[in-house]
Amino acid sequence: MTQLQPGIPAPSFTLPDASGSKVSLADYAGRNVVVYFYPKAATPGCTTEACDFRDNLNSLQAAGFDVVGISPDEPEALQDFAEAESLTFPLLSDIDNEVAKAYGSFGEKEFNGKTFTGTLRSTVVVDPEGNVRLAEYNVDGKGHVARLRESLGVN
Repeated sequence: MTQLQPGIPAPSFTLPDASGSKVSLADYAGRNVVVYFYPKAATPGCTTEACDFRDNLNSLQAAGFDVVGISPDEPEALQDFAEAESLTFPLLSDIDNEVAKAYGSFGEKEFNGKTFTGTLRSTVVVDPEGNVRLAEYNVDGKGHVARLRESLGVN
């Protein structure tokens, strides 16, 4: 997969959220949006990262950044995850991994000594004009939001 670079237009998408409603990147036109990809809802690393975004959501939004999480989970699994962790930002279902592929967030990875393909933990910040502002790949779920806030200048 080709990773996105700052300054290029972010690939458009429309995906179902946890309730089945369609959410598009175009819905965020004129705003900054943090689009983060995670492998599987309710797993330890993904829960840590999602809760970190949840706990920092007010400061991110106050600085003009919305947050959207994308995984290959079914909407029902996303709904359960959102309820269990009190997540208040959209979680989108990319079952066929098409959006993850378009964002360079799908590929080969290793887990527990096994190599396989899947969603790579990554974050792309899209600016109000729809261009990539920042793209980070293979991030660590723990501490990622703090590093992201620092990169974005969010106090």
